[in-house]
Amino acid sequence: MTSKGQDMSKKIIRRTRTTGAIAAAAIGTLALASCSGSDGGVGGSGDSFSLMYSASNTLESPFETLANEYMETHDGVTIELEAVPNDTYGDTLRTQLQAGNAPDVFQTEGGSGQTRSVIPLAEAGFLEPLSEASAALVPESAESFFTLDGSTYAQPLVTAFSGLILNEVALSDIGATSFPADWDEFIDLCTQASEEGKSALLVAGAAGPNTGMLAMNIAATRVYGETPDWNEQRAAGEVTFAESPGWADTMQAIVDLEASGCLQDGAVGAGFDALTNGLATGQGIGFFAPGATATELAQAAPDAELRIHAFPPATTSDPAVGILNPTYSLSINAASDAADAVEDFFAWLAEPEQANRFAEISGGLPITGLDEYDFDGGTYGPVADLIRDDAVTPLPNSGWTSPAVYEALGGGVQGLLSGQETVDSVLASLDAAWDR
Repeated sequence: MTSKGQDMSKKIIRRTRTTGAIAAAAIGTLALASCSGSDGGVGGSGDSFSLMYSASNTLESPFETLANEYMETHDGVTIELEAVPNDTYGDTLRTQLQAGNAPDVFQTEGGSGQTRSVIPLAEAGFLEPLSEASAALVPESAESFFTLDGSTYAQPLVTAFSGLILNEVALSDIGATSFPADWDEFIDLCTQASEEGKSALLVAGAAGPNTGMLAMNIAATRVYGETPDWNEQRAAGEVTFAESPGWADTMQAIVDLEASGCLQDGAVGAGFDALTNGLATGQGIGFFAPGATATELAQAAPDAELRIHAFPPATTSDPAVGILNPTYSLSINAASDAADAVEDFFAWLAEPEQANRFAEISGGLPITGLDEYDFDGGTYGPVADLIRDDAVTPLPNSGWTSPAVYEALGGGVQGLLSGQETVDSVLASLDAAWDR
């Protein structure tokens, strides 16, 4: 990175008290099961309303837990819950909204890169503008993900850091004493792990969301560390993927990781089970996911010491950059007649006690109060300084034009790993998806 780029990153890298939209959705597919709920439909009456959210079978749902606690402490309130498997949630929500039978309130994600994203749903007229109290919870750096024409359309409930979830025990088992500080040290770690019959990096190569997550974590430093407003520049037509050295470096790094033996055998055809099984057994050192995934994995691997790290920069002179996003947001159906009851529920969720409880259950970080948060000894300890120093960027795809761009990224990385794509062809496909 040039000195000019370093100065720019110091000035512009943004605090985003935020977790990963597509990433949270992707890792949720590690273990999904259908949870039956109501038939949905608009039309809450009095203090009653319906709530739909995405669900994983292996992790307690903070939505269900908090909704039940709200009903227990608020006489006369009934919340009709509908849980939808994470991998079908976005399409289900869109179908219900278009049919006019969506619930009164439902889970959304900030930005525009997913089927459940706030901005396109607001543009389509499906969302009700929220109160100033809800708007106050949105970090300034993430306003464009939740706000349209001056109105806020979703209330974020938790902050999430996405990065490399590391089994510290497995790291120690291969004789490593610390996490790599730069690219060369990471490649050395790959060699060290391979000599011990392990893999430094686990990748679900058959799952586009995971390969996309791999690319975004490398791009956090190589693209957004030097050009924090890269998404805005791309939207303005000032840059392209194909003409951005940082994106070319990101794709080449993926090719080099595979060539250097950093990935497990058969990575190109692996599914999400390769991540969980590899990390739990210690055969793999780490994989890319939202930090909340460590909470889920800890149940299956209680002896593992799971921590999250930002992927190291190209050199120690480049700033490390983490990915931090507000997530697990809720929006109100514009066709609902239960908006007042939902607003009361939203206000309750924003209170410190509930905000901390939601974060604890989901495995994320509180939406407020990170300045006083105790990171010591926990999952997020290794990235505490990045969060405190604002050396973070929002999840890149949160600001992309449509889900098609992220799909092109995931598919492109799959092609790089299989040798069917080149760096140039992947970058061209990303630009084509953006401009479609």
